[in-house]
Amino acid sequence: MADVRTQLVSRVRGLLSEALGATRGRLAAADADLAAGRDRLARVRRAAAAVPERVGAARDGRLAEIDARHAARIAELTRRAAAAAGREAPGAASAGWDGWRPTPAGRAEAPGAVRIGTVRVPGGEPVPALVPLLDAGHAQLAGGDRDGLAAVVPALLLRSVGRAEPGGVRLFGYDPEHLGGGLAGFAPLGTAGLLTFVGPGGLGRLLDDLVEQIRRINETVLAGEYPSLRALAAATGRRPEPWRVAVLLGGDELSRHERGQLDRVVRTGAACGVHLVVRGVELPDDPTVTRIVVEPDDARIAGLPVVLDPPPPAALVTETCREVASRVNAGPPPAPFTDLLPAEYWQEDSAHGLTAPIGEGRHGRPVLLSLGDYPPHALIGGPSGTGKTNLIFAWIGALAARYSPAELEFYLLDFKEGVSFARFAQGRRDPSWLPHMRLVGINVNTDREFGLALLRFLAEELRRRADAAKKHEVTKLAELRAVDPTGHWPRIVAVVDEFQALLAGRDVVAREAADLLEDLARRGRSQGIHLVLASQDVRGIEALWGRPALVAQFTLRIALPKALRILAERNDAAQSLPRHHAVVNAESGLVEGNEVARIPSASDWETWSELQHRLWRMRPQDAAPARLFDGDAVPRLTEAPDYRALTAPEQGVPRSPVALLGEIIDVQARSAALRLPRAPGRNLAVLGTRIDEACAVLDAAARSLAGQHRPGTARFSIACLDPDADPAARALYEDLADDAAWYDEETVPELMAEVGDGLGAPGAPSSPHYLLLYAVDAAAGQLAGKAGRRTGLEQLRRILHDGPERRTHVLAWWRGVGRMRADLGGAGARLDQIGAWVALDVQGAELSGALYPGSGGPDWYPRPWRGLYFDRAVHRTGQVIIPYGPSR
Repeated sequence: MADVRTQLVSRVRGLLSEALGATRGRLAAADADLAAGRDRLARVRRAAAAVPERVGAARDGRLAEIDARHAARIAELTRRAAAAAGREAPGAASAGWDGWRPTPAGRAEAPGAVRIGTVRVPGGEPVPALVPLLDAGHAQLAGGDRDGLAAVVPALLLRSVGRAEPGGVRLFGYDPEHLGGGLAGFAPLGTAGLLTFVGPGGLGRLLDDLVEQIRRINETVLAGEYPSLRALAAATGRRPEPWRVAVLLGGDELSRHERGQLDRVVRTGAACGVHLVVRGVELPDDPTVTRIVVEPDDARIAGLPVVLDPPPPAALVTETCREVASRVNAGPPPAPFTDLLPAEYWQEDSAHGLTAPIGEGRHGRPVLLSLGDYPPHALIGGPSGTGKTNLIFAWIGALAARYSPAELEFYLLDFKEGVSFARFAQGRRDPSWLPHMRLVGINVNTDREFGLALLRFLAEELRRRADAAKKHEVTKLAELRAVDPTGHWPRIVAVVDEFQALLAGRDVVAREAADLLEDLARRGRSQGIHLVLASQDVRGIEALWGRPALVAQFTLRIALPKALRILAERNDAAQSLPRHHAVVNAESGLVEGNEVARIPSASDWETWSELQHRLWRMRPQDAAPARLFDGDAVPRLTEAPDYRALTAPEQGVPRSPVALLGEIIDVQARSAALRLPRAPGRNLAVLGTRIDEACAVLDAAARSLAGQHRPGTARFSIACLDPDADPAARALYEDLADDAAWYDEETVPELMAEVGDGLGAPGAPSSPHYLLLYAVDAAAGQLAGKAGRRTGLEQLRRILHDGPERRTHVLAWWRGVGRMRADLGGAGARLDQIGAWVALDVQGAELSGALYPGSGGPDWYPRPWRGLYFDRAVHRTGQVIIPYGPSR
């Protein structure tokens, strides 16, 4: 029994112990859960405490973002509004009074709105405040600020007058209180019939006349085909009626009839170009009426607050009106350029000649210009500002639209300063070009050699055509084209503007140019080569003295206003010509051959660009851009066709490498090339003190030579002895990399000794060696010292004498002819070792003697960025070149 009890106790104790352990485990788990709960509670409380701060920061950030987006949106909207206002009211319609000038709109473009102030928008740029007026509506002014109202009227009128073509706006002033004093500044317009003052009591007649004009325009001009004059002008490019603006400044109470007529003008006037600007007269509510209220401290347009512009200066108003009146009194404006263009392009045949209109004659009939067997050539004359360039544009455009590039080619040369003719060639601003144009030369007033090159080119073309005609046993271009239809025989028109520059003086260029001109003028007609010479005046052309046969070939004469000595001696028709007109005479200037033509405006960018782009899109697939020669531009070596064509042989070295020195002043874009074979004298001397030009010649020569050698097959020793030339020489040295070695004033004697002694070594050198010596005369002191057994100068002379036959060539710059002679042995020294030279700022007389054949030296007068190149192995006379611009 005791054992059973003991077992029970033991069992109970075990169960109790087990229960206690389980309870303690649950208690520990409960404590852990409690701790975790308390931790979560703490985290929740901390997170809850941080929520207001985070939400506030997010809210503030969002508000700031909204504010920034709002400000950006406001700025963008005001920018767009300002841009739209600039498009709606360009030029004189919105420009500030400082520097303001009239800028007429195009023929099909309505002036539209004009500016009277600005709208200030917080956070944005000011937006012009515009009043829709011409072709748009009417303006009514009200308010208590009489000075402010008086300032708005002249601003509206002046900007409207300045935005229209002269004579395009006619004003009618009704000012019974001040008897026209409110429009006194516009009084000069009255001299041209552009301003009419209506006295007290005349308002009814004025309104009746405006209503009658509206009726007439609707009935006979618009005729139900167009809703408004603006639509008609946009569709046809012509505006047959001026704008009429009636300015009504106060007066008595309107009668019933006057009120009715005023209402009619308001409702129907804008479509017919009849507009009202009123003050002190109430206009009816209508969408075309803009109400302007000006109070002492407030101004509003259609309820929108604005800041009014200051009134235009009184002197500006008077001066502008006088200018407009003067232009209107001078005569009608140019005819439309489109009148010269055919309905279908490139449909004419030039076999028997070229014919195209140049303008409008009497009774609207076109005046035709012809070039063929008769008349063969043309002479154009007119003082500066009379439209000579515009006439040339009009004639070229009329011809180019009728004849394809296979029928007609142009060569154009302009001796005056300017780039107006550059648009015929491909440019950076406009990639198009006139497909007929083969050559355009501009800014050649100091490069008469280019004009001579053109005449030589035409003479060679004349010879080629004459040979072909002789081969086919014909005499004229039309016959040649008939028997040789597969040949390329277009007619050629060469235009030379300010041609007297080419013939000025009594030098070799003028004499040869006159001879070539006379030959081309005499024989060119039969082979389809026509000359058009233009000048401000032919007086004083010395090269034409004693050559009446030359001038006689130019039977087609075109005289612009005030032209002298273009027509016959007693023909003074040009003296009374109005602007935009010309006398066309195909009878050598005799009075009976006179025809007066109104010349269109053809030379402005927009007018010409439209035609050129259309012709450019029609160009043949193999058409190439015209050659553009700009006398003010510096050519680049990397753009030269001859440089791009240079290649290095796959093995060995070139037998006769070529050094490119500059661009030849020629019809073709060719480089002046110095061949460096293994022959005596194949060295180059650059002469002169112009550092940049001398460095450019040596740089181009070295780079072009390097382009003909594979890396490691040629040596370039660069010695720079002038600190000012160091940057250019260093740039060349760095670009030639491992093939180049650098020498300075201290080490150049070592170069002379090394190369000179090496020439005496047996065997031929394995690779060419080019010595580029910058300002070599500066090292005379160092080279005069001993360098081995010989002085440095003696070594230099030996290199010049013996080096070329051993592939060692010197390309050196001396800063004077005398210095070079001294370095090479003195005044009596032979200079055969200098086979070629480029003279920069060196007078021709200094080059006489051993450097140039004959006596007296070449006919050479230095000018900036030009050089005279002479290679005794090639040239009979010097060749003018343009050094290539810096490579960096």
